[in-house]
Amino acid sequence: MSHNIKKRFIAGAVCPRCAEMDRIVVFEQEGQQRRECVACGYSDILIIQPDQVELPTRVNPADKKKEDVTPQPIKFFPNPRLKKQSENSNKTD
Repeated sequence: MSHNIKKRFIAGAVCPRCAEMDRIVVFEQEGQQRRECVACGYSDILIIQPDQVELPTRVNPADKKKEDVTPQPIKFFPNPRLKKQSENSNKTD
């Protein structure tokens, strides 16, 4: 085993054995991704499946095509309540 293994802590990760948070480190050893708990010593191999399909959400719609939207001007109307409040404050001065 090499002593130059670069280990990274995973923020928010919880150990499956001891349930301690922020104690999991991830590193690569012999071409395999591994995770290890520094609190209890739990260790296992991470199996990463690159063929996983991302679930469609409102952020990344799967089949939604971008529609041609023509820009339109925005019309702002004055708020009548704001006008009345400013007139009332001027009359009391």
